[in-house]
Amino acid sequence: MGEGASTSVTHGLPSRQLGIKAGGRRLNAVWLGPGPDEAPTLVFLHEGLGSIGQWQDFPAALAAANGCGALVYDRYGYGGSEPLPPPYRRELDFMHKEGRCALPEVLDRTGVKEAVLIGHSDGASIALLAASTPDLRIRGVVSEAAHVFVEAASIESIEAAVAAYRTGDLRERLARYHGNTVDSAFRGWANAWLDPDFEAFHIEGYLRAVTCPVLALQGSEDAYGTSAQLEAIAAAVSGPVRTMLLPDCGHSLHKDAREAVILAAGDLIRVALER
Repeated sequence: MGEGASTSVTHGLPSRQLGIKAGGRRLNAVWLGPGPDEAPTLVFLHEGLGSIGQWQDFPAALAAANGCGALVYDRYGYGGSEPLPPPYRRELDFMHKEGRCALPEVLDRTGVKEAVLIGHSDGASIALLAASTPDLRIRGVVSEAAHVFVEAASIESIEAAVAAYRTGDLRERLARYHGNTVDSAFRGWANAWLDPDFEAFHIEGYLRAVTCPVLALQGSEDAYGTSAQLEAIAAAVSGPVRTMLLPDCGHSLHKDAREAVILAAGDLIRVALER
């Protein structure tokens, strides 16, 4: 499962720091709880400005509640992982490459045998793309605020974030989690999403190959997307799909409706692992 030393205990789960090489990049990761030979693994894929730390204790809580281990990692360009070089421009198919190429390598390197993917925002899109591959280790997906196609609301909110990064305290707040990687994290995300060619991004065609159970969550007050994303997922995925539009929730449902998300995700995990 890679090299690492026990560093802490969260929700009763031992925590180990890992270094992984996947997709040709060095990735920073944390393993929580039982290893892949002892229990299924929840694999957490963070949002477009996220990191290991920004999940807070949610991975440990969800893993402990379901008797699973948890693998949480900083995707390329974020947190403690290898940063993008200046001028911080990602390839516009970066989500496809992370889901269909890099993530299977992460599972290989860590010895994961059974995985339920827990994705947030860009990470949820990556999780769905990973589930569209023939990888039988992927047993289910919890998709939180996934982007299946580009909406005007997403672009408007990202433009507002760029202004806040330039003139407000957003850069300082993100630097608490990303450190010297903060410009890589923010500009890599914003530059990709605001590229005019990115408007053509959509993954409905890939979703038809997803046959594992999927739980798709969206907040009614999400500034980055609407319930149209849920409708697209439900229409395209071939396997069992449950959609939930949670009232009074923004983009981070695991924070805004923590207990509801833990309960719904637990149901999905049980169904996925019983198949």
